[in-house]
Amino acid sequence: MTEPARKADELALDPDLGFEAEADTDTDSAIAIAVVGMSGRFPGAPDLHTYWANLRDGVCSLTDFTEAELLADGADPEEPRRPEYIPVKGYLAGADRFDADLFGFNRTEAAALDPQHRLLLETAWAALEDAGQDPLAVTARTGVYVGGSPTEHMLAAQTDRALAASLGAMQVRILTDREFLAPWISYRLGLEGPSLTVQSACSTSLTAVHLAAQALLLGECDTALAGGVSVDTVRRQGYVHHAGGIFSPDGRCRPFDDRAGGTVPGSGVGVVVLRRLSDALADGDPVRAVLRGSALTNDGATKVGFTAPGVEQQTAAIVEAWSAAGLAPSAAQYVETHGTATELGDRIELAAATAAFRTGGAPDTPIGIGSVKSNIGHLDAAAGVASFIKAVLMLEHATLAPTVNLTTPHPELALNATPFRVVNRTAPWPRPAEGPRRAGVSSLGIGGTNVHVVLEQAPDRPTPTAPQAPRPATTEILPLSARTEEALTTLAARLATALRAPDAPSLTDTAHTLRTARTPLDVRAYVLAAHPEQAADRLTALAEGRPADNREEDPETDGLRELRELGELWLKGGSVPWPEPAPGARRVSLPTYPFEPRSFGALTLPRPGTTARTDAPEGTGPAVAARNDLTRAVSALLAEALGLDDKTPPAPETTYFSAGGDSLTAVHLVGRLRDDFGIDVPITLFLEELTLQELAARIVESKEAQETEKAAGAEDSLDALLAEFEAE
Repeated sequence: MTEPARKADELALDPDLGFEAEADTDTDSAIAIAVVGMSGRFPGAPDLHTYWANLRDGVCSLTDFTEAELLADGADPEEPRRPEYIPVKGYLAGADRFDADLFGFNRTEAAALDPQHRLLLETAWAALEDAGQDPLAVTARTGVYVGGSPTEHMLAAQTDRALAASLGAMQVRILTDREFLAPWISYRLGLEGPSLTVQSACSTSLTAVHLAAQALLLGECDTALAGGVSVDTVRRQGYVHHAGGIFSPDGRCRPFDDRAGGTVPGSGVGVVVLRRLSDALADGDPVRAVLRGSALTNDGATKVGFTAPGVEQQTAAIVEAWSAAGLAPSAAQYVETHGTATELGDRIELAAATAAFRTGGAPDTPIGIGSVKSNIGHLDAAAGVASFIKAVLMLEHATLAPTVNLTTPHPELALNATPFRVVNRTAPWPRPAEGPRRAGVSSLGIGGTNVHVVLEQAPDRPTPTAPQAPRPATTEILPLSARTEEALTTLAARLATALRAPDAPSLTDTAHTLRTARTPLDVRAYVLAAHPEQAADRLTALAEGRPADNREEDPETDGLRELRELGELWLKGGSVPWPEPAPGARRVSLPTYPFEPRSFGALTLPRPGTTARTDAPEGTGPAVAARNDLTRAVSALLAEALGLDDKTPPAPETTYFSAGGDSLTAVHLVGRLRDDFGIDVPITLFLEELTLQELAARIVESKEAQETEKAAGAEDSLDALLAEFEAE
């Protein structure tokens, strides 16, 4: 017997685990976790609806770049012509864009804010809305568990002395370092539970899911956001293939296939919202799947090298996760593997999974396996949550999505000697004769952190024990709000489409969700309707700029006058006492807020012989934006001190003295500049014959010179400290 198999048998026979006795019991909602909301953006998919369509249809979403595209995004002209350069990536379009106004960032902050922070903020907002929660009024104690990858923007920002001079070195770090990913979400959304930035390399985001689930079970929070983001650069950029390395030689990822040669890098972001299942069911949350158990291990020293995977602790993670679920591993019908398509990685992962899934008895039929990396590439810190969301979507749709780019199983893997079969075509996923659909999800990190989670289809909603007489049609009020008119019309159009879909939610559930699970914003509208078709028509009218006909002539509807009064109060921006929801009304998944992002670009590292640049539109980089903002603020202070009309700017040739300035006012300004902006300027500056514009520019230059000197001093101190450590 092999060592992994022996270890697996030991775990299976441990009387404290005892999962076999409970393998067929109903879900214990007291220890199970509900997945109540999800949001994500992945290569080829700006939302989860598109993500699922791509997965279901077997789409490979890796992008092949042309040489012109690479050069336009700053590639070294010689690099794309090297034979080992592979111009392919799981590219995330629009990763430089952000709805800064919605989250309260001014343009200086937004330009400096790392693209990973921007994307994670928007994705967290959308995930909470998908969960039926108002993102700015989450009442439950909510934790945040997320992680990210190193980014080019972060490295460029933290080595840019001009940016440090404009914003301050500490502010640059806060806006760019990945250790602040979780705190920014907690701060901007007002979430007061634990807030942890998680890092375990490629298994980061699934580790975050595990930690969030544990925190819920321990009572540290009542709702948890979990996930990850990876955007190493917003540029179109390929990679260099090295023989024996982890990257594919041809730009395609083929897990478990005879042509497997490695993985392909990619970018993406995903966030899930978790609650204890008992709470989710009691509160009528939209449960999308159930997390029955999870486990986390590390390979320690039981492997050939630091970056190599290990068999024994991968096996242990799987067995322990299914044990935590009270189930035998053979209860799975599908496993979403880490599946990098590297020779060593696939072989070790399959050996570990084989030992684990034979624990407690071999499955009656082969278990399907697959890897989303074949579709979108390896998303590094976001890889685990991409796999997790894929598994939830397959459970929801009762459909197995294929692993793509496959031709022939790898002969050395000997799949016919394992309990698995590779899912290489779309297929129905029928409910088993005993129990619900169940799946495992694995994620493995360089450094040895292994995570496995057990997912199960959502429980069926209870049905009445006796048939109920149909209720007469009741008019519902559907309130909508957004930050701008354009966003409001987009929201109305998306909601109309959702209400016309075959699986559309009821009008009662839609109204209840819109009234209780959306942040009230300034631009508002409402629709009255008695059935989904009518609501969709009136929403379409709003989307097309026509007034919604909210008249209702159905004699069976009641309270129309009261509903219209509530609607008018809503339009005025007041606090609205919405009517009690109808019995049995639930919060449901509806189209989330249509963000209005604009490009803030990203800082990029310089090529040899060049200086760092920003991919932001000209004049909108973080340093430029900070300088412009400070110049306007200083100009406003000068105008205030001189009693100038702020609505009528002074003529360009107006000087400090011609505008009425004197030595007493100069003393006042020196103090205000120091107190308000931290700028020390000599009083003699005001004695020079300068226009007000020139004076403001000189004051800003003084600030930048002081910050540059401070940053240089800090860097010199750090260099000296490092040198001292090295000497010791």
